[in-house]
Amino acid sequence: MPEVVFPLDSTKKFTDQEKLGHNRWHPDIPAAVTVKQGDSFRVHCREWFDGAIVNDDSADDILNAPLTTVHVLSGPIAVEGAKPGDLLIVDILDVGPIPQEDSGPLAGQGWGYTGIFPKLNGGGS
Repeated sequence: MPEVVFPLDSTKKFTDQEKLGHNRWHPDIPAAVTVKQGDSFRVHCREWFDGAIVNDDSADDILNAPLTTVHVLSGPIAVEGAKPGDLLIVDILDVGPIPQEDSGPLAGQGWGYTGIFPKLNGGGS
């Protein structure tokens, strides 16, 4: 299995992780990880609410979801030798939830959800 270059501890908030991500694209944000051309690697990603939605029988977390929170992004990831303006081809080989055997109190522990939010609540079109 490919190396995890951006791991997340599911018991901690995104801001408390060993490697910090970001919440916007900006050239002044330094790379959190550097990989080599042709490398296969894994990146753990957090869902938009950063663990506020939990896998329990209550809907209160949905009712009280922090819709004003800015999403959290894993990375940035630099590619060794790539320069600004270079065209990079990235193949995403697999996307899925954290495996069931990785247990913890936060979202993504072997289950997932999909939400469609109106633009008024920060969703897309």
